[in-house]
Amino acid sequence: MKNRISLIATLLKKGYDPNAILVRLAVRDALQGCDSVLDVGCGLSTTLKEELGVKSTTGFEGYRPDFEEAKRRRTQDEMVFGDARNLTDYFQPKQFDACIAMDVIEHFTKEGGLKLMQDMEKLARKKVVFFTPKGFLPQGQFAEGDLQAHLSGWEPAEMEQRGYKVFGQLGPKKLRGEGHVLRRPAAFWGMVSFLDQIIWTSRNPDRAAAIICVKTLSGSDKKTIGMER
Repeated sequence: MKNRISLIATLLKKGYDPNAILVRLAVRDALQGCDSVLDVGCGLSTTLKEELGVKSTTGFEGYRPDFEEAKRRRTQDEMVFGDARNLTDYFQPKQFDACIAMDVIEHFTKEGGLKLMQDMEKLARKKVVFFTPKGFLPQGQFAEGDLQAHLSGWEPAEMEQRGYKVFGQLGPKKLRGEGHVLRRPAAFWGMVSFLDQIIWTSRNPDRAAAIICVKTLSGSDKKTIGMER
């Protein structure tokens, strides 16, 4: 509990909104017991290294500007540049305790996303974690070659069929539009979203704006730790 309160305080100081804090807490809970983590499509994220206390992090990024900036900032212990469509070309089987992809799988076609899922499950010993919009969320590129366009959507039922436990995130989907932007006034709807997330959405991912999907792999501890609600 003390570590949880400390993390919340740290995230508030960094300017995270309450809904984003709940996402970070869910990721932290999912990764308990995992020391080495591959962060696929990490961008400039410091989620694992600074916020969750993971001992060893490897970032994998396919957009050159973000890769170079992440290296400059030293957001990960190691950075690897490459094409996530061929993830297993860069790493050994079961090299990491966990593989995580935050806001990544929706940038693949459905076929490509399923292959990414299979590849991450080959590289992880204990856990595979995805965070993605619930269903298809329209989004285009922001800059040429930035890999930001959304090409697929993922539903809780199809992730559950593949052995993932699914939890709703970011409150009700109906409160958000393209890019998960809240209705206006954002402060009011953000609080509504936050309260709904705590009371209802986490346990009802079909109505959520986003989902976190956690798979505990065969041979590791079968209990999905955390995911406190």
